[in-house]
Amino acid sequence: MFLLKTIKKPWIKLRETIDQADFERINELKELCCRTEQTALKLELDYKREAAQTEAAKSGILPINEFMYFDDQQLIGYIGLSSFGGVGSEIEVNGMVHPDYRRQGVFSQLFKLANEEWNRRGTKSVLLLSDRGSEAGQGFIQKTGASYDHSEYEMLLDREQFVKLSYESSRLTFRKASNGDAGEIARQNAIYFGDETESPDELMLPEEEEAKGMSIFFAEKDQEIIGKVHLQLISQAGGIYGLGVLPEHRRQGFGRDMLVMGIQKLIEEKAESINLQVATENGNALDLYKSCGFIEASTMDYFQLKK
Repeated sequence: MFLLKTIKKPWIKLRETIDQADFERINELKELCCRTEQTALKLELDYKREAAQTEAAKSGILPINEFMYFDDQQLIGYIGLSSFGGVGSEIEVNGMVHPDYRRQGVFSQLFKLANEEWNRRGTKSVLLLSDRGSEAGQGFIQKTGASYDHSEYEMLLDREQFVKLSYESSRLTFRKASNGDAGEIARQNAIYFGDETESPDELMLPEEEEAKGMSIFFAEKDQEIIGKVHLQLISQAGGIYGLGVLPEHRRQGFGRDMLVMGIQKLIEEKAESINLQVATENGNALDLYKSCGFIEASTMDYFQLKK
């Protein structure tokens, strides 16, 4: 049990993106909170830093995404906003408070500022994230009136359990997507995830995503696209996202082939860890990932808060 400390010199920093010093401070606080509570946080710091550089180069204008609360020189609270789509896409909100400084209104003050920021944006709702095992996170979200939306397992690849699965290497090939494939990517996202059709100026552009550390690959058989997968590699941390097989090509083992090929490609690129997320109700995908050596590390609950 931590003995609460009194905040003596409070001040708040708001930033569009984080510099290296703040990146290290936030990660240090994250490690402390996760270790103390045995919970997980989804802050997406590496991805957001890469994305901010791309967005700044493109438009020169960035919204406020980083909310930091200090006591003198010590970071004691943080909220980060993340958005993975185009303009007006739903915002994910995750944050933390130093265990020694709880119950002094730190998170409430940051949340109020974050609320003012997303009210200035064209979003209809936000997603508040909390590890299922975090009493503080779950309790705060309940007070906001947000409604439960869905949950995801965070899964990590156990290298010792991963066995290179046998498959015909000639069955499938990977082709890296280019900006000209943006429409096909949006079409497949609509099929797999129910994403609404995006307007031309909101399409995910693969070449811009690659600058942020995310490469999109089409899986092809006999030069015909049968599915896609997104592979992320930032600071030797690998991630697998957006994997899907088109309906007419399912039940032929292509999903397993694509997953193994993705793992192998990340390993070849020197990924020190590989993770992915899967909806808790997606039993088929969960079984597939477990069979390839992934293990459940945590459960993240998503709650929707509408304007």
